[in-house]
Amino acid sequence: MAAGSRVSSAVPTVSFPELRSLLAAGRARLFDVKTREEVAAGTIPGALNIPVSELEGALQMDPAAFQALYSAEKPKLEDENLIFFCQMGKRGLQATQLAQSLGYRGARNYAGGYREWVQKGGEVEGGRAQEGRGRP
Repeated sequence: MAAGSRVSSAVPTVSFPELRSLLAAGRARLFDVKTREEVAAGTIPGALNIPVSELEGALQMDPAAFQALYSAEKPKLEDENLIFFCQMGKRGLQATQLAQSLGYRGARNYAGGYREWVQKGGEVEGGRAQEGRGRP
């Protein structure tokens, strides 16, 4: 097996029901790696927006600088359930791989992304969440 294919198959993922459960128990940190413009249209409540283009620098910052810039505590290398997501999954996968390469062992990808979250009736923050759809 080629090294590249081993890396992508080794990326841990989280499903919609598992993510919902982790969030309800307060056992996950969510990172929305979409652009700020995309996040303004909606995100999963409690997610910290760090666009994928900024993520490498952000995860290598001094904790105080991270706190000052993002108004949140910098994740620790040993933290579990650091969940990265985007709109449909590709950037979330890239972000998860990047975090793993920097030593974040608890990095996981929500492969369904924000699109699946909305389709399955997950709570949303900002934007026009349900766009006229009935409540689940």
